[in-house]
Amino acid sequence: MTYERNFNLLNSKFKELFFPTLMASIAGNFAILADAFFISLFMGSSYLSVVQSIEPLAAFVNVVYWLIGLGGSILCTCAKAEFDDDKANEIFTISIILVVLISVLITVSGVLFPDFYMQVLCKSPQIRPLVSQYFFLYLIGIPFTCFMICFAYFIKTDGFIQLQFRAFLMNNGVNVIFDIILMKFLNFGIQGAALATTIGAVTSAIYILTYFLDSKGTLKFIKFKSSQLISNLIDISKAGFSGASIPLYTTIKLVFLNALITSILGEMGLAAFNMCYNTLFLVTIFIFGTTQSILPIVALYFKEEDYNGVEYVVKRSLKIVTIFGIFFTVLFAVFPQAILFLFNVKNASDIPLVLNAVRIYSLSILGYALNFLYIFYTQSVQYNRLSNAITVLEGLILPILLANILVYFLGANGFWISFCVSEVVTLLFIYLYSRYANRKYNDEYEGFFLIKQNDNGKIFEYTINGNINDAVNLSAEIQEFLSENKSATLVSMAIEEMLTNIININENVDTIDIIVRDSDEYILISIKDSGIDFNPIVENDNLEFDNISVLNKIAYKVDYSRILGLNSTVITIKNN
Repeated sequence: MTYERNFNLLNSKFKELFFPTLMASIAGNFAILADAFFISLFMGSSYLSVVQSIEPLAAFVNVVYWLIGLGGSILCTCAKAEFDDDKANEIFTISIILVVLISVLITVSGVLFPDFYMQVLCKSPQIRPLVSQYFFLYLIGIPFTCFMICFAYFIKTDGFIQLQFRAFLMNNGVNVIFDIILMKFLNFGIQGAALATTIGAVTSAIYILTYFLDSKGTLKFIKFKSSQLISNLIDISKAGFSGASIPLYTTIKLVFLNALITSILGEMGLAAFNMCYNTLFLVTIFIFGTTQSILPIVALYFKEEDYNGVEYVVKRSLKIVTIFGIFFTVLFAVFPQAILFLFNVKNASDIPLVLNAVRIYSLSILGYALNFLYIFYTQSVQYNRLSNAITVLEGLILPILLANILVYFLGANGFWISFCVSEVVTLLFIYLYSRYANRKYNDEYEGFFLIKQNDNGKIFEYTINGNINDAVNLSAEIQEFLSENKSATLVSMAIEEMLTNIININENVDTIDIIVRDSDEYILISIKDSGIDFNPIVENDNLEFDNISVLNKIAYKVDYSRILGLNSTVITIKNN
């Protein structure tokens, strides 16, 4: 019997991460949509221009927690993949401290220099007083938002996906409730929307700290040498920059585009742009949920050089992202009236402007979805130069350049068309670069996603069901595959001993993945299962069998880590 790898374990892990992460993405990003909805409902759609004026600051806040939260969590995942828990905790500690300090500085600077912020954010003197009211109450919540979201990235790496989801859900549930109370019943107006957002951030930041009350949590704050702070900050920034540059470039882009559309269509044009922006933001929720599901999986499997696993996850994600992109493109292109209903647009003179804007803008959604996936994929496999190049093209250079050019030739329609053209040009750049890279590196990489290729002659991949019979049979099969290798018997024994332990300590374990890599000096055996925590390095008096001691005598080295809810064990045997 041949135990070929079937990817069932990886598929179940992807599903386990995908749905909670998607729900967390919906919950985590619903606040902006909720504010826009209630502002338009209680105050009128024209007041959306106030929210759009604040969007550059909101995007800049995203830069902070994406840069540190995403970058730090990627490095934390890699450290765990390398079985270095001390390094993982050090990165966790430094990241949380940094995100709190930077976000507090943003709040303090906003309080001390409000005129500077108002000059940058709002070009219309008519709505500046309203923007100022929203701005001050929004500032208070920034440190809590940054802390909560950064913390959430790390605990997801530790397998606390449900806690992450509940924290985001609480954030938005509280926000919605207080939006209604403060805006409708207490007549706080635009200030009520900002205050509700801040109350939601404070509440969820406190709640997510319950992570430390669960004994299963592996992350903890530790002391670290001050000399390590700068080097870790550089590494975190490098890992997170390609993702964080998305909101960074959005911050700059929105400053220019807000001013451009205001000069053409006035405040209603700015409000229409906010509706389009929120339409894309709705799509981003689903795309972000998908990309955030694959990020830790791809980072882990790429680090372990399991490129077939990486390819499997990427293909699954591409299908999901494409479906979302096509669905929302068709929905808003064919039924732009949904946006009129969502944002309570009732003025007859404004309706044609909004319908036209949404219909044209929606054509950019599919390209945006594909580019977004590619950016986060390249970040997770640390193709940082490529990721940064795509991000600056798609997120900054092309939108501003094409908007100004097309407005000159086509007027206001050129503004909306420029977004679709930007996404198409970015996809063309990715395609051409992937063709170039495939040729340059002599087929070391393959396809649109530039996935590395394994040496099929020296890697063997298997999946077995969790029973002793399959474990014994696989052990014999591997010994036959490696029959010409002097270490074949030791490898076979090591695999049998480890699989036997996994099966015996679990009441039920569905599938176990085994990968054997034959290098010149060592044979590496990678074993993954979703059973209960089991570290073969640590003695366990509760075990009723002692064959794990045989494994430790056979192996040159055994490494273990619990990551993404999986037991990951790597056994190293010297090639004799």
